[in-house]
Amino acid sequence: MQIAMVGLGRMGSNMAARLLRKGHQVVAYNRTFEKTEALVMEEGGYAARSLEEVAEQLDAPRAVWLMLPAGGVVDQHVDSFLEILEPGDVLIDGGNTHYRDDPGRHDRARAKSVRYLDVGVSGGVWGLTEGYSLMIGGPRDAFEQLEPVLRDLAPEKGYLYCGSRPGAGHFVKMVHNGIEYALMQAYAEGFNILEHSDYADELDYADVCEMWNHGSVIRSWLLELAGNAFRESPRLEGIQAWVSDSGEGRWTVQQAVDTAVPAPVITLSLMERFRSREESSFADRLLASLRNQFGGHAVKSTE
Repeated sequence: MQIAMVGLGRMGSNMAARLLRKGHQVVAYNRTFEKTEALVMEEGGYAARSLEEVAEQLDAPRAVWLMLPAGGVVDQHVDSFLEILEPGDVLIDGGNTHYRDDPGRHDRARAKSVRYLDVGVSGGVWGLTEGYSLMIGGPRDAFEQLEPVLRDLAPEKGYLYCGSRPGAGHFVKMVHNGIEYALMQAYAEGFNILEHSDYADELDYADVCEMWNHGSVIRSWLLELAGNAFRESPRLEGIQAWVSDSGEGRWTVQQAVDTAVPAPVITLSLMERFRSREESSFADRLLASLRNQFGGHAVKSTE
């Protein structure tokens, strides 16, 4: 199948490469043309220097997949392509978009008789070889047209049509990421308890991960990745305790607030990420000071 991949960052370039290896015809475009050239030289496909060239190299009905940072840059490309594409074409946003941005883009596309799909993508750097989990929202006929591409991007049973409402795919992906935050936090806390125990000096955490991944109820791919990290650095030496967030955890927590759904574990996991970014937390300094004030407990000096 023919498809364009617009945005050749870490995810976009690997997705384009996976499709090329599966026999699809990919037209590649990136704002920095060097990335486009590198992909075409290494994997094949067709290079485009402009959005107009992207459309020119595709047969109707066209399929254009955007893999861009969430926000204004997606709107800019959606609006630009809606001036170029023709009725019956399909425009796909596969980035980490907030699902609330999808209905407006869907409406603008529908006004031009272009079909808009929102696709939540999970798989990270392993997606090239292992496949991507894909969560798709939008018109069913557009989903069915794109299914050969979705099938080859995903592992077996790794993609799902989530419904016709705009944003359905990105909404499911958002909740997926919220769950991911909580799972990661649980593993982090568990290993932290092990590390501060009397048994830590004889434990190989990579071996613990390996054992838990065989028959244990907490086995998972995340635990497998934790094992990889421990094999590379048994006590995570040289890694700063600073954890970023992509935004989707925040959106999940906000959705819980907006719909009055209790989500204490996901919410706390997000708060812990914020907490990790304070090398000398003002809140913790106040807690220590209060304990000293009311109970005379010792306070450790920074000097």
